[in-house]
Amino acid sequence: MKTMWAPWRMEYILDEKETGCIFCKALGEEDNLTLYMDKESLIVMNKFPYINGHLLVAPARHLSAMDQLSIVEMGILMKRVEQSVDVLKKVMVPDGFNIGLNLGKVAGAGVEEHLHFHVVPRWFGDTNALTVFADVRVIPEHFIATYNNLKPYFNKINKNI
Repeated sequence: MKTMWAPWRMEYILDEKETGCIFCKALGEEDNLTLYMDKESLIVMNKFPYINGHLLVAPARHLSAMDQLSIVEMGILMKRVEQSVDVLKKVMVPDGFNIGLNLGKVAGAGVEEHLHFHVVPRWFGDTNALTVFADVRVIPEHFIATYNNLKPYFNKINKNI
């Protein structure tokens, strides 16, 4: 039998479970999830990523549907998605990306009350039989290391589009 060693998971297991909107909380304080924020948008790391570098791009306004966004907000969100892809290309050198939006619980939205885009870098061979048969993902880099690698690039993003 092989053992998968992931001691950093103990912090998650023992921590109190969060309540309320994670995006609204991130707007109120910068933490080790928030890579970028301005008055219209924010970019945070996914606390439960599919793979390293899995980012979430959300409007600052707490809303749950695309038709609630203004044209300007939609443009800003798309620009933040583009900027996220650019940073991830520079820092993590992925082979491709999955970019998506889950609207509603049935569509897989984990935080359905606050609209957000997923930006997921992908590499050839990043999934294997462990994911398919055991429903286990291996995240090879510690969360804080990924944050520290990405944050300086997000600090350089111009807040004026």
